[in-house]
Amino acid sequence: MKLHHYKLNVEWTGNEGTGTSSYAGYLRDHIIKKDGKLLLEASSDPAFRGDANKLNPEELLLAAISSCHMLWYLHLCSDAGIVVTGYVDLPEGEMIQDNSGGGKFSKVILHPKITIQDISLKNKALALHDIAHEKCFISQSCNFPITIEASFINE
Repeated sequence: MKLHHYKLNVEWTGNEGTGTSSYAGYLRDHIIKKDGKLLLEASSDPAFRGDANKLNPEELLLAAISSCHMLWYLHLCSDAGIVVTGYVDLPEGEMIQDNSGGGKFSKVILHPKITIQDISLKNKALALHDIAHEKCFISQSCNFPITIEASFINE
């Protein structure tokens, strides 16, 4: 067994001079940074007074699930001799907000569109999505259903 440890710097940048003196009196903007890597500007969802031009935590969760699945899938295809030449995912997530203002994700659906060199390997390639899902660190850490609705594009 191996233990992996991750650290980031998440810094709120939305103080407009009065801090959180009122709910409407501050921005939800923040930055996510890691030394030596690209700085990411983020905010909350516009429904929660965030900046629509910046990624929000919910979108970042969706991206993490999709990205992790894709990376495992490409690894498994490579090991299986399936040559993937294109991969695009259009993931969707659904979050339910309760009456107290809190909430949780209720489901995520991945919609990867994959181009493989040999379309005759489509069924074998499709089956690898289940294994990728089982191995994905992020999806295995989630307590809601994640469905994969893959399609293939013939070169």
